[in-house]
Amino acid sequence: MRFVIAGGSGHLGTLLARARSAAGDEVVVLSRAPQPAPWRVVAWDARAVGPWASELDGAGAVVNLAGRSVNCRYTAANRRAIVDSRVESTRAIGEAIGRAAIPPALWLQMSTATIYAHRYDAANDETSGIIGGSEPGAPEAWRFSIEVASAWEHAVDEVPVPRTRTVKLRTAVVMSPESGSLFDILLRLVRFGLGGRSGDGRQYVSWIHDADFVRASDWIVRHDALTGPVNLAAPEPLPNRAFMRALRRAWGISIGLPSPGWMLEIGARALGTESELVLKSRFVVPGETRGERLHVRFSAVERRRGRPVRALAARPRCAATGGYLTSAAGCSAVTSIVGADGSAIFTKSGTTSPGGMIASVGTVR
Repeated sequence: MRFVIAGGSGHLGTLLARARSAAGDEVVVLSRAPQPAPWRVVAWDARAVGPWASELDGAGAVVNLAGRSVNCRYTAANRRAIVDSRVESTRAIGEAIGRAAIPPALWLQMSTATIYAHRYDAANDETSGIIGGSEPGAPEAWRFSIEVASAWEHAVDEVPVPRTRTVKLRTAVVMSPESGSLFDILLRLVRFGLGGRSGDGRQYVSWIHDADFVRASDWIVRHDALTGPVNLAAPEPLPNRAFMRALRRAWGISIGLPSPGWMLEIGARALGTESELVLKSRFVVPGETRGERLHVRFSAVERRRGRPVRALAARPRCAATGGYLTSAAGCSAVTSIVGADGSAIFTKSGTTSPGGMIASVGTVR
């Protein structure tokens, strides 16, 4: 089938394109700055319906990943760009689907698990989750993020597409080796000796490995009864305190100074980002894709002394040189960085996924 990826020139889009191409699909990427690729890349402006819309006619699926990065300070200009890039591109995709003579069977629309409330008491799934924005004491920047997520999803519903199944991907933090990702930010704190708890350490870190993001997308394509919002997240989120402990042990650092909220705010300003990315509790679990229906590869995979070990495959490191790698190429001794609540899982060797992530899990030592 033809698989169209709007805003697909980034890390996630490339992973999806590679996977669908390997499966034998005709892949078309819509990009504002087309570059040579193993699949067709078609120009679009991510704002209005244009000649690119013909690619959707007769397509099996379209996934829209377009949207300006939120890894920035929330200035007035950046806020406009964050909202407009999401809403305008989503409206354009919806209008193109509505005009198609043979509309795509499936529209996968990127969203975010940040839409849920900051909370510690219970996890948010698609059925019982609480949409955020009214939490007492929540900073204004956090409310802005929820307004963005709500506007993003509302744009999906503005244009009726009765012949197309629509799924909103409420995606947790995608753990990837990309510079500027949340994992990259947290690992920097560890490397600089600041890998203790962030804030009070109670806030939950919900995440999904980038390989599991691709697998979940494929699973949704194949399950044609699934519609509406779907949480893409590993089923066992960790509190920040435990998550940071896992990163320290995996990186071989026993001590990490805690980073109080005021320090993180100063650091966020210096890095040109927002402390919300670290301090907000994202307590999100999958409901529609839970359990045996979708096997999330990077989840609870081992036990040690009766405690669950949460495995998080992360960016590879060369055991011989200590170098921080984007892939295992050129290093014969790769140690995977894998998280656990008080333990660590390692592999002495293993293959890496296309994004440069360790794709095999070893045994607990």
